[in-house]
Amino acid sequence: MIDYTNVPSPSFVLEAARLKTNLELIRSVQERTGVQVILALKGFSMWRMFPMISGYLHGATASSLFEARLIYEEMGVKAHTYSPAYLPDEFSRVMRYSSHITFNSVAQYLRYREELALSEERISPGLRVNPLYSEVETQLYNPAAPGSRLGITPEHLASGLPEGVEGLHAHTLCESSAEATERLIGAVETHFGGFLPHLKWVNFGGGHLMTRKGYDLERLIGALKAFKTRHPHLEVILEPGSAIAWETGELVATVLDIVESGGIKTAIVDVSFTAHMPDTLEMPYRPKILGASDPVPGKPAYRIGGVSCPAGDFMEAYAFERPLEVGDRLVFWDMIHYTMVKTTMFNGVKHPNICLWHEDGALEVVRQFGYEDFRNRLS
Repeated sequence: MIDYTNVPSPSFVLEAARLKTNLELIRSVQERTGVQVILALKGFSMWRMFPMISGYLHGATASSLFEARLIYEEMGVKAHTYSPAYLPDEFSRVMRYSSHITFNSVAQYLRYREELALSEERISPGLRVNPLYSEVETQLYNPAAPGSRLGITPEHLASGLPEGVEGLHAHTLCESSAEATERLIGAVETHFGGFLPHLKWVNFGGGHLMTRKGYDLERLIGALKAFKTRHPHLEVILEPGSAIAWETGELVATVLDIVESGGIKTAIVDVSFTAHMPDTLEMPYRPKILGASDPVPGKPAYRIGGVSCPAGDFMEAYAFERPLEVGDRLVFWDMIHYTMVKTTMFNGVKHPNICLWHEDGALEVVRQFGYEDFRNRLS
C-alpha cells in the first residue's frame, strides 16, 4: 500500500502491485476465451511499465506515428495502428512500426493500398466500422453519435469490402459493462456479419472495463467464447484503455492556500484540473479525494481550486473530517488511466512527477519535469 506522505507533491504515483493484479485478471480472460487483449496507449502510455505489461498482454495499439514508434522501441513489438486519417509523409514510417493498420474510410484504404502491398513487411489491413450502436451517454466520447466521423457505416459497404481487407475494427464503448460488449458483438454481426467468414480478425475496440469491481466477468467470457464458437477462424482482439490501469494509482497534491469569497472557501492546491486532470472538466466527472465526501451538514467544506489561471479550474465543495490547513496532502483517487496521457504544461504550472511504488514498498521517482520541458514544447 502506498505511503502517500513519502510521495513528493505534486506526483502521479502508480502502485505496481495493483497493476499486476489487473494484468493477472486480464490474462485469465485471454486464457479462458482465446482472445488477444492489447494495451491502448491512448489510455495508458507509461512506457516504464511496458516490460511488465508485455508479460501479460499480446501487444499494444497506437493512434499515431509517435505511439506506434513508442510501442516498437519500448515494448519490442509492432503496433496495431489506427488513425482517423494518416499523414502522407508519415505513412511509410507508420508501416515500419505496425503489424496491423486500420483505416477509417474506404478512401483512406484505397489511397494507401498499393503502398501496403509494396511494403517489405507483412502488414494486415483493416477497416474501422460503425455498427450504429453505442451506450456512451457523453457525446464528446461517443464514437457512434449521429454524424460521427469515426468508422464506416453499413450503407457505405453495401457493395462489399475492398479487395485485400483482412479485418474489421469496431470501437463504440467507454468504461462499459459486459452486457454492452454482448450488444456490441450483436450489432457487428447484424450489420457486418456477411463479411466475417472472409476475414482474418475482428477488433472489438476498447471500453471493456473488466477490472472494475462488480463487472460481470463471466458474462464477458461467455460472450467472447460464443462469438469464437460461431467464428472459429477469426482472431479476436480487445484493446481496453481504462481496464489496464484502473484504480492502480493516484495524484498526490498539497494545499497551498485557503481563500474565501461569498461565503465559499476554496483550498488551492499545487495541481490543476485544467492542465493535469482535464477529463474532470470535459467528461465531466467528479474525482474522489481520499478522506473526503460530498458536503455534509456540520463538516468543514471546501471547493478545490487548481493552480492555473482559468476561473473554472476548480471542483465544487468536498467535506472533510477537520478544517483543512496549508500544507495538508490531498490524494485524488484513480488518476492514472486517461489522465497522465492528457496532461499539459498550460500556464507553465509545475507538472506532477511520475512515480512508481514498487511491490517491496520502495518509491521510485521515474520522471521529474522542469523548465526545459516547458520551453521545448514552445518556439
